[in-house]
Amino acid sequence: MTHSAEVMPQDLLGLEIRVRGQVQGVGFRPFVWRLARDMGLSGDVRNDSEGVLIRLVGDATGFEDRLRAQMPPLARIDAVETRSLQLTDTVFEGFEIVASQSGATHTRVTPDAATCDACLHEVFDPQERRAGYAFTNCTHCGPRFTIVEKLPYDRSRTTMAPFEMCPACRAEYENPEDRRFHAQPVACADCGPRLWLHPPIEGDPVTNTAKLLRDGKIIAVKGLGGFHLACDACDDEAVARLRRRKHRPAKPFALMGTLEMIRQWCDVSDAEEAMLRDPAAPIVLLPARCVPKGIAPGQNTLGWMLPYTPLHHLLIDAVGGPLVMTSGNLSGEPQVIGNEEACEKLAGFADAFLLHDRRIARRLDDSVERVTPHGAMVLRRARGRVPGTLHLPEGFEQAPQVAAYGGQMKGAICLLKDGQMLLGHHLGDMDDALTYEAFLQADKDYTALFDHQPEVVACDLHPEFRTSIYAQEKGLPVQRVQHHHAHGAACLGENGWPLTGGKVAMIVLDGLGLGPDGTVWGGEVLLGDYCEAQRMFWLRPAPLIGGDMAAKEPWRNLLARLDQAGCGDVAETYVPQPALLGMLRKAVERGVNTTLSSSAGRLFDAFSCLTGFVGAQSYEGQAAMELEAKARLEIARYGQSGLCALPLPVSKGEIDPAEMFRRVLEGSEHGGDWARSPATLFHMSLAQTFAACARGLVTSGQAEAVALTGGVFQNALLLDLTRKALGDVPVLIHTKVPANDGGLALGQALVAAARHLDLDR
Repeated sequence: MTHSAEVMPQDLLGLEIRVRGQVQGVGFRPFVWRLARDMGLSGDVRNDSEGVLIRLVGDATGFEDRLRAQMPPLARIDAVETRSLQLTDTVFEGFEIVASQSGATHTRVTPDAATCDACLHEVFDPQERRAGYAFTNCTHCGPRFTIVEKLPYDRSRTTMAPFEMCPACRAEYENPEDRRFHAQPVACADCGPRLWLHPPIEGDPVTNTAKLLRDGKIIAVKGLGGFHLACDACDDEAVARLRRRKHRPAKPFALMGTLEMIRQWCDVSDAEEAMLRDPAAPIVLLPARCVPKGIAPGQNTLGWMLPYTPLHHLLIDAVGGPLVMTSGNLSGEPQVIGNEEACEKLAGFADAFLLHDRRIARRLDDSVERVTPHGAMVLRRARGRVPGTLHLPEGFEQAPQVAAYGGQMKGAICLLKDGQMLLGHHLGDMDDALTYEAFLQADKDYTALFDHQPEVVACDLHPEFRTSIYAQEKGLPVQRVQHHHAHGAACLGENGWPLTGGKVAMIVLDGLGLGPDGTVWGGEVLLGDYCEAQRMFWLRPAPLIGGDMAAKEPWRNLLARLDQAGCGDVAETYVPQPALLGMLRKAVERGVNTTLSSSAGRLFDAFSCLTGFVGAQSYEGQAAMELEAKARLEIARYGQSGLCALPLPVSKGEIDPAEMFRRVLEGSEHGGDWARSPATLFHMSLAQTFAACARGLVTSGQAEAVALTGGVFQNALLLDLTRKALGDVPVLIHTKVPANDGGLALGQALVAAARHLDLDR
């Protein structure tokens, strides 16, 4: 690894350069080695627990500029710190790459990355020695976070440790001029992980799997962060069979195919193509020209991803068409990752299993994203994005180390350390015992992997959430953060809003969150900053008839809103069992299991039921997603121009949506815009009313900007309409952090840090 050169005098002044960021496992050291050699510099470079450390002797003019401009594709530099170094006791012979050093961890791990073009060429070139090899990778691609067990990131600290490199792979691994230099997962068919089909069939596993898929079979496929259940996306019966086996009647399935296959089903913009091709390779929601039977009932978008491992590329090529690729798990449970676990738990779903012997260090679901007129939107942050970090905003330089644990739904953990915010991967709903076990393991895992030692922990205000109970048991100071304040803080933090940047009007449209007044919030405008927030406007509360059942059966929310609007006489049309009406209304009257809530999510459910949604929701957000799809269909059919939104009345801060329900019922009798485009007008009215409330706080000087947050803002149409209704006031939106509860922990961590800093002043 040493480049020969003259021995340098021992009394020269050198430079020590500390590079922080995503700089391990991405080919950064060989890049530095080549750069130093090109510039005629001597010295060395190493990985350590803080990132990459470079020592240089010679004329280093322009070195840092080239370091930033020419770095490897997966590298991300957070900071470059340079200081003079007296080299009186050091002799360098050329420039050398030296062994890693351990210690307290201040660096970060690179997310898993989709197969690069160079590796893909090798996989499909019969002349290459890795032709057809399903685990081909290099420093520019392949598994990272799903295989690393300890830092610094070296092969002995990954799940590749059991695979001893053959001489050919070892030669690549040790050659700084090779793109596989110190690529920890480097392997080939002679020495690396192997693939097999269970039950076994003689012949090539990929070829046999492809034949089974073409024959209509369902296959459990082991990937990077867990298993997928795969079937031929063009086989309606296979798709229907998968739905029956998974007891998943309507939730959309994710699809995998080449870009050419995707274009046969969907329109793909340049921005959407770029998102698909990103090394993170997320599932991207795309507008569909048609939705094949069974793939995404009630929707007009499809979730597509490109093949992101050599195995996926080989499988898609062998099948010759797109595949359904849905998470391999029992309903509500985390994705399975072990071979034995998969064969046991997925036996009722899969006809066969495509397995390999590289152990998965941690489960990661596929990330889910979409492109809006205002940029990217992250719906689920997981594989390919985690454990990427964000910079802490200005003013948080002295923030303590903080651990935040999120809420009850869409669990994720957030750590603050060294000026960075690390939002962990999607875990799921804590109601499930196995998901909670995964949460406990994730906390232990992140704490050890990043040497995190929190001074304070943060959780939701709700005392009965499992994550809140866990935080209280940590034995550390606890900051309990109101649910929707945390959503607002997450949006501020993602956008780099300074700690002293002033107050912001936060439009928070969400499902359910306990308010400090003991009621259930979910649709409000807050005025606040990181430390505190005041509720200024809110949706008129309506009873959650039947408690938790209101989230599953939208007609319960419709009944509540119809009665409030004075239209209860038509309720029996929408209630599956009209005989229940008297009993349910009496429960509301007596306050039995009918908590009042201002939830925007439940308002969407009610209106979706009014405009055609029937029955119970088979997955969270189904009714609201179908309402958005219906609005887009109305806009495509009739257009949006000429429609007049209904300004909802606001009295003493309370926004009353009753008139929208009355208009739809009147429209069904008399025609007009509310009969033709009810879903569109609902979106427009809600957007313009909330925008007017928030904009007023800015124009009156009470707020400096408006933030749009909460799970309901994952509705891209509502986001666009609200953003436009706000006009020229500064607006903050989510583009890297989920607007839903998947981003909650980040907001909690920021609130906890801000309050801690405020106490220190």
